[in-house]
Amino acid sequence: MIRTIIGVTAAASLAACAASAEDKPKSAASDAAAQRGPGKGKGFDHNPYPSTYRAYPGVPTLLTNVTVLDGEGGRIDNGAVLFRDGKIVEVGQSIAAPEGASVIDGRGKYVTPGVIDVHSHLGDYPSPGVQAHSDGNEITGPVTAEVWAEHSVWPQDPGFSRALTNGGVTTLQILPGSANLFGGRSVTLKNVYARTMQGMKFPGAPYGLKMACGENPKRVYGAKGRMPSTRMGNIAVDRGTWAKAQEYKRRWDRYEDKGGEAPARDLAMDTLRGVLDGEIIIHNHCYRADEMAIVLDMAKEFGYKVGTFHHAVEAYKIADLLKANGTCAAVWADWWGFKMESYDAIGENLAILEREGACGMIHSDDANGIQRLNQEIAKVRASAKRAGFDVPEEIAWKWAAITPAKALGIDKVTGSLKAGKMADVVLWNGNPFSVYTRPEKVWIDGALLYDALDPKRRPVSDFELGQPGEGDVK
Repeated sequence: MIRTIIGVTAAASLAACAASAEDKPKSAASDAAAQRGPGKGKGFDHNPYPSTYRAYPGVPTLLTNVTVLDGEGGRIDNGAVLFRDGKIVEVGQSIAAPEGASVIDGRGKYVTPGVIDVHSHLGDYPSPGVQAHSDGNEITGPVTAEVWAEHSVWPQDPGFSRALTNGGVTTLQILPGSANLFGGRSVTLKNVYARTMQGMKFPGAPYGLKMACGENPKRVYGAKGRMPSTRMGNIAVDRGTWAKAQEYKRRWDRYEDKGGEAPARDLAMDTLRGVLDGEIIIHNHCYRADEMAIVLDMAKEFGYKVGTFHHAVEAYKIADLLKANGTCAAVWADWWGFKMESYDAIGENLAILEREGACGMIHSDDANGIQRLNQEIAKVRASAKRAGFDVPEEIAWKWAAITPAKALGIDKVTGSLKAGKMADVVLWNGNPFSVYTRPEKVWIDGALLYDALDPKRRPVSDFELGQPGEGDVK
């Protein structure tokens, strides 16, 4: 491609020497059409690895006598949920069973939308955790925006089924690791068994870009004797990269608008141009409040938006800034102290964000933690109660449902039990904020993919077949 462009450019230069602009013949209509750009956003394929996801078959299902937490802050005691053809049909106090529907009496149980985890590395760091499977960090340079997490996803990772059966997780975002300032693209998956990554890929979900600030990039590259080795180095490399991205975007916008010779492709810049155009959502690993504030200013400088800060242990200090900028924080309940930038954490972090009207959610960043996000939410509620304020169950469930759905750009189709949305549903065998409660049944797009009462209804990947612990859900 580069050789071709160089050749065309040289030919054009020779022609310019041979004739002045006045001497050149006017282009014919066909020549003019050939020189026009292909149209806005069509200079190259923005989705070369499209989703091939197809929902598994399901049957009309009515859940009755359940406590419904709808994922958007609503609650119905002794309620009912009806779904059919992969979609939620009705949620209410009493619903008549359609002919042929499977009716499940959930007395004493809870129903919620499926859990959505915005920060996972399943498939990229699968089990067993060996070096041969370590595919989440491209630690060869601080800027690797050209890599895509989906190209490392191993669909047979047993962690996917554990997240489904133990944690009720129906959707998850797979991110590159945090060694690099620009780690690469993320991908959003439906948590179903499939032969390929594309068979899991959430239809229509926008891409994300993983960025990182703080200790990780400066430690990794400082140890290699190269920039960045300081926090100021982090920001300097970030700014220099965004400046290049702005120029790349200008060249491609000009070509798509006015035509001429197409600029040379740069896969890293393609991703950053997608961010500047609003097609790709920023997910920024960042712990300290002061650094998050700097990143927000940098985003204004270069004309992009930070979608979500991940980990964000000091988000409670800048709840007002996050709210003013429309930026979310994805946090843990109580992980702290494992490095200096995680030292000043408090258990009330997420609850304070909720109280102050900022956007917050729970996340895992861990193959075990993703199986217990309901318990992580319970810990946050307990911390808030000790601090003197209460977060109701129905409000807290937003942190695992509609809020992460919004952060991923998929809230119009999932994240809550609302008519017309995907029937991603969990029936819990008790109160989901109890350590004794587990998913009893999990549906994705209305298909029953896990049933604790039916040993045959447990997803097992090809890799697990014949292995010790096959399909284990402990």
